Order: sequence, then structure tokens, then C-alpha cells
Amino acid sequence: DTSGKMVIEAENISKVYDKPIVTDFSTRVIRGDRIGIIGANGAGKTTLIRMLTGDLPPDSGRVRLGSNLQIATLDQRRAALSADTTLKEALTRGGSDTLMINGQPKNVMGYMKDFLFAPEQARTVVGKLSGGERGRLMLARALSLPSNFLVLDEPTNDLDLETLDLLQEMISDYPGTVIVVSHDRDFLDRVATSVIVAEGDGIWTEYAGGYTDMVAQRGFGVRAPDAPAAKAKAGRTAHLAPMVPPTPKGKLSFKQKHALETLPKQMDKLRAEIDTLGRRLADPNLYAKDPTSFAAASEAMGAAEAALAKAENDWLELEMIREELEG
Repeated sequence: DTSGKMVIEAENISKVYDKPIVTDFSTRVIRGDRIGIIGANGAGKTTLIRMLTGDLPPDSGRVRLGSNLQIATLDQRRAALSADTTLKEALTRGGSDTLMINGQPKNVMGYMKDFLFAPEQARTVVGKLSGGERGRLMLARALSLPSNFLVLDEPTNDLDLETLDLLQEMISDYPGTVIVVSHDRDFLDRVATSVIVAEGDGIWTEYAGGYTDMVAQRGFGVRAPDAPAAKAKAGRTAHLAPMVPPTPKGKLSFKQKHALETLPKQMDKLRAEIDTLGRRLADPNLYAKDPTSFAAASEAMGAAEAALAKAENDWLELEMIREELEG
């Protein structure tokens, strides 16, 4: 079903934990908007989303949700399926072979094909899927839910280029509203109608357009070193007054260049490790059989996720420096 025209109206919302996470932020989301959320690790992206979707009350200010909202969410880091669940069972949730996709009936085998799965994989268990295939499965599950409001947290992680193109196409065709957390510049340029950016100290600013439009308005990319935070009144968009980008001098150091080249491989290795540990922890009998191994795997998973978040943040900062140096 279609939601009301107004999806979210947030007025001067704030949230403080040990530090300000969100300070005096306002926005209005209209049906059909595609909102990108950008911020470094620990900036509070998940907290902001939870407040905007009504899952977490703000300390001050108010959030009003529109009528008839059906929210489907995807958080790849938290989502878990039993390793023994088959691909078909994961998509049908044990029900009919006919799914309702964007209000239209579709056979599960055809839907699998849309996500680049072969028919013979229908009985493949989740534990046998690669990291990329599990990513595609979680996307397919999220997009198969009856919804008019999609919330996607880092949906581009572990996706190959072909699947990424498919995701962009599906978001473009999605008849409802989308909020997506992503650091993928090209992806946001293709799908976002506006982006909300963490400026630091709990300040969030919304810019019209995608990532490149944000850089043009803001004058620099995400987490540019020593760059002043953009000053903009809370509201739908930032001021569009031209800003002069800094003119950085010099070039990347050997250490920075080496890190920029090697971090993607490190991130792939960490994602594979997280995928392996996730499959192990998905075993419902592991804790009962071997609580020591369960605790060790849980600790290793936490360490790997923290290392991946740091590596992604380091790569993002270096990429922004490189872009600024190259003009």
C-alpha cells in the first residue's frame, strides 16, 4: 500500500550519550525521497536512523511519522539466518512459492534469478553461500517484504559490480521511500535525492542531490582534515552559497599511498573472516555444545567488525585526501 505524502517530519531532535550524537536536527522526508546518510564510524548514523523511524525517542524535539507506513530494514552486520536454512526457504520464509514484489506476484525461482542465483541453488543452505551471495540474499529478503519505506544500512558491502547495478535499478524502481547508509560515492550519486552528512559534534546537515552535489555545496568531502564544519541552518537543505574548496598542496606520502592500495584487500579479508564467524555463530547448538568456543568466536567477531570499521574509515579519509589533492 502507498504511504501518506509526508513520511517523516523531524523538528529540532537531539540525542546525547557520553557525547552529543545528534544536535537540533530537522528534516522532512516526502514519499519517494531517496535519502543517503554519510558519516564516519561512530558518528551516530544508526542512532539518527532509529530516531527518524520512530524506533528511538529523541531527548528533545519531536518526530512525526506519516500514515500507513510499512518499514522494511536491512542491517547486514546484524541480520542472521540459520546456516541450515535453504535459499528458497530464506526467500519464501517457509510459505508459498509466490512472492509479492512491489505489489506484483512473482514466483520465487524467477525472483532468485533477479538476484543472480541459479535455479539449482534453491536447495543450497545459507552456510554454503559466499559472503557476496549472503549479501544478495539479505537484499532479496528485505526487498521481498511488503513495504513502502526501505531502510538499508551499508547495502553495497560485499556486492560485485553486477549486483550493485541491480540494487541501483531496484531502488530506482522502488515505489516507496528509501533511507540508505553508504560511503559509496558513485552509488549515492546514482540513487540519492539528498544526503545527510555528519559534520561532527552531533551536527548533521542535509544537502540536495547525491555525494558529488554535497561536495560541491560543502566545499570538501567527508572528514576532510582540518576542514571547518559547514554551517547551515537546520532544515531540508543546506545553504547553497558557493564555498571555495581548499587548495591542498603536495601529494600523498608513500605510507598513505600504500595504505590506500592495501586497505581494500584487508577489508575483503576481514569481511571473509566475519562471514566465516557469522556462519559458525549461526549454529543454534554451538553455545550448548561448546560455550568456550562460542565465547571465543563472539569475541573474534567483535574484534573483526571493529577492525573492519576502522579500515573502512581509514580508507574513506585517505580517499577524500586523494580526491582533494587531485582537485
